[in-house]
Amino acid sequence: MAASPVPSGSASPLLIACALGIEKAALRSGDRSGARGPVTVLRTGMGPQNAERAVRAALSATAMGGAPVVASGFCAGLAPGMHPGDLIVADETRHPAGTSRCTDTELLVKAVARAVPGRAVHCGPLIGSDHVVRGPERAALCATGAIAVDMESAVTLRTALGAGPRPVAAVRVVVDAPEHELVRIGTVRGGISAFRVLRAVLPAFFEWHRSLLLPRR
Repeated sequence: MAASPVPSGSASPLLIACALGIEKAALRSGDRSGARGPVTVLRTGMGPQNAERAVRAALSATAMGGAPVVASGFCAGLAPGMHPGDLIVADETRHPAGTSRCTDTELLVKAVARAVPGRAVHCGPLIGSDHVVRGPERAALCATGAIAVDMESAVTLRTALGAGPRPVAAVRVVVDAPEHELVRIGTVRGGISAFRVLRAVLPAFFEWHRSLLLPRR
């Protein structure tokens, strides 16, 4: 587990949680020109247990009280027709212990589409798993209405909300889809799209973050 602060100049914290080093590298190298407030990119390690442990520890810091949390990184698409480089904006994340509703999803979808023009943006339920999902299991999860699956987002949001009320979101980049299954996660590095898309989407997180500070009508 490793957290890296992204320098900026306000007092509203934002925590972006991802599992893998390559995901953190993409998020750290993205354009930060739209950032407002201190932002921390947290590498949790792979899997739900590591994510829960890392997010709970990060949010225990006094400075992180009430901090909005974004779960990000790569995921597997569940719906036929999805392609590597497509974006997933969750309206909810599903965990065996329950469902976590995401905050201001419509605004985030629009921000993501602006940040990465020309890429397909899918919005819907993101389901959690404790293992890599393939073949028939992918189809079974799709039949539940979920549009994508990963191992950390659901537990990240559940842990964040368990630490106190706060805005939460999950935005993932598809690297593995029904017609484009990966042999192993390491092959992502050789992909032409996923890393660049994840890097490019970062300004959308800042736009969403800024919107949380605006007065509500």
